[in-house]
Amino acid sequence: MVFNYIDALKFIIEIAILWFVFYMLLLFIKGTRAVQVLKGIIILVVIFLISKELQLETINWILGKLFTISVIAFVIIFQPELRRGLARIGQFGMFSRQQETLDEIAKAALALSKKKIGALIAIEREIGLRPYIESGIRMDSIVSSEVLNTIFTPNTPLHDGGVVVQGSIIASAGCLFPLTQNPHVSSSVGTRHRAAMGLSEETDAVVVVASEETGDISISVGGRLTRHLDEKEFGRVLSNIFRPKKSRKSIFDFWNKIVSRMVSSTKGE
Repeated sequence: MVFNYIDALKFIIEIAILWFVFYMLLLFIKGTRAVQVLKGIIILVVIFLISKELQLETINWILGKLFTISVIAFVIIFQPELRRGLARIGQFGMFSRQQETLDEIAKAALALSKKKIGALIAIEREIGLRPYIESGIRMDSIVSSEVLNTIFTPNTPLHDGGVVVQGSIIASAGCLFPLTQNPHVSSSVGTRHRAAMGLSEETDAVVVVASEETGDISISVGGRLTRHLDEKEFGRVLSNIFRPKKSRKSIFDFWNKIVSRMVSSTKGE
């Protein structure tokens, strides 16, 4: 009986580990070119199974050789994504730098607004911004107010474009965003604000805008533009957008609570 309990426990642990690995894999490739490659691989596997069932020897031989070299090819082609994915593992859960990233963005936006320097910063959420990232210049830099201030410095090549932030990384700068198609937008709204609204209409990104003319800070979410935010309001609105809902609990919240209690008890001793 004890042996059966041990086997059942091992089975549960294996299922949990596999679920976690597949979940993290899907999370990392979401919004990247790896999604399309994964679809292609699934199609090839289906073709391989069908050809094997029909005993199509030539097709089986070709696909067998292709699968042999596919692992090495996959590692070479997707080296940047794999490196970025491993980096995210170290930042996941309690080590998340989301709030620190938001603080750096807020700091940069406030500094730029005081100098009346235009800025356009898109923060990726669930929907990937890969097409817009590819329209600009790759950066792959840690988000910092200093870097953002440098990017938007007037008379520089990247000043007029937008910046895309993925996690805690500035993925690209000088990006092109679509303009809003809303006919009710006032004619007084500038190009940066129209681009912010356009991107937030097509994706779930949060777009921060600093006006070059007035120095006002705005945030666009879901096609709606919230303007004339002061320092306190801007930080509060930005944090509230990214604050996780209480109902959206996960295994990572449970892990964070356990670690926090362990740290607290250690300090108490």
